[in-house]
Amino acid sequence: MDWTVPRELEAEIDALVARYPVKRSASLMVLHALQAHFGWLSQEAIEWTARKLGLQPIHIYELVTFYPMFRQEPCGRWQIKICRTLSCMLAGSHELHRRLCERLGLDPHRHGPQTTADGRFTVEFVECLASCHTAPVVMINDDLWERVSPEQVESWLAHPEEKPPRVEVGS
Repeated sequence: MDWTVPRELEAEIDALVARYPVKRSASLMVLHALQAHFGWLSQEAIEWTARKLGLQPIHIYELVTFYPMFRQEPCGRWQIKICRTLSCMLAGSHELHRRLCERLGLDPHRHGPQTTADGRFTVEFVECLASCHTAPVVMINDDLWERVSPEQVESWLAHPEEKPPRVEVGS
């Protein structure tokens, strides 16, 4: 597969790099721009970034593998992140994860993100989503769901284009 960065994107990245006194300092911003465009960071993207910034690929690879917001494989149209930290676990996030994985034909015991065979959904257990007081919490793409039940998520799966129901904090 021929991997290339479109001219417009490269111009945008050049402008980002120019903001920093040391090229290396732009590493995270370049990776974010590439991931926003391609949806994930391939080995080619990592190597391209290293060349662009005058670094060894290992320096970029270290960033990609350290920060959880970077993806090294394609993900589904809908990214479902389920909080697994203490408050959410006590409120049922592990059961929510198990049921969701089983409903989508994924392995509830596998670590890391999993994408359905049709490429529509990616499910991932993540660390804190910063809403412990409304546990269990799920983030679908950029929408935060609070006090989520397995039934709510299963209902949403039938019509994922619809926005999630809002739950009033304190209810």
